[in-house]
Amino acid sequence: MSNHQDAIEQPSSMFHRISGGPASSMALNYGLVVLLCILPFLVGGSWRFSLGICFANSIGVLAVSVLVRYGGEVSIGHAFFAAIGAYAVAILDTRYGLSLVASLPLALLLGVISGVGFAWPSRKLSGIYLAVSTMALALAVPEMINNADELTGGYEGLYVSKPVLPGVDMGFQRYFFSLLVLIAVVYALSRLRQSRQGLTLLLSKAHPAAADAFGTRRDWARIVVMGISGGIAALCGAMLGFSGSTVSPSGFTLWSSIFLLVGSVVSFYGLTLARALIGGAFLTLIPQYLSASGAWIPVLYGLALLAVILFGHYLPRIKDRMASSKGEVS
Repeated sequence: MSNHQDAIEQPSSMFHRISGGPASSMALNYGLVVLLCILPFLVGGSWRFSLGICFANSIGVLAVSVLVRYGGEVSIGHAFFAAIGAYAVAILDTRYGLSLVASLPLALLLGVISGVGFAWPSRKLSGIYLAVSTMALALAVPEMINNADELTGGYEGLYVSKPVLPGVDMGFQRYFFSLLVLIAVVYALSRLRQSRQGLTLLLSKAHPAAADAFGTRRDWARIVVMGISGGIAALCGAMLGFSGSTVSPSGFTLWSSIFLLVGSVVSFYGLTLARALIGGAFLTLIPQYLSASGAWIPVLYGLALLAVILFGHYLPRIKDRMASSKGEVS
């Protein structure tokens, strides 16, 4: 296995040791779900709105993490797939009066098709070459949206207002449906990890020759992983549109893609609910908390990013030393 792959897989093993195993991880997930279901009744409308955006961004973090964990590649263009999902929801809402129930499956389908469509011609690219290719997608998104202004609304964007459940407060709908989609994605990824297909994808990344011997070509595995990642990113965009109520080109720039990658790094490429929320919070809640810092926002945000990465790097070592110290005392 290459050093790049070792670097990708190391955070997963570190946090598995910290969490204490699958049982404690499952208890943490259940506890988080219960807490998040209660939380909107304890906070104000602005916090409900921010948390809904946080959940949507957490889905985007998972999309990038899937590509890293199963494909061994990095993307700085996932805003492209997110924009596809967002505008699928917004156009069906604004132009045809269809709610999220009808538009969300279409957003997922379009995201998967777009991911596969991008992966097929670029299936021989890897590393920095693939990353730059994905960057081209992110750079093209705003212009593509603006040039199709009759459908997309151009610079002004579109407003998403159709409720899923008529008569229910939209603030709660935007919160709970974003949370529901996030939980569904986390559950689907956990099932993928335990499935034969998921293990095949991991084998293809770690040992391409062995996977090829079992009949799985690495090129096809990369296409499948990009399709899955693109579909999840489209769900992120769909929920950003629904929870944020507006969709515009400014929300899907190169910087949006970079921040999704940052969220994935901060979550240590984790595919669990807790780690996805860490990445989503870093994209949504930390900037909101630092909003009163003025010109110091980039500095403080960078320090927070560095602190989280160093914390994740050194915490397993501290834990091991504490465990060995207790063993010597006993």
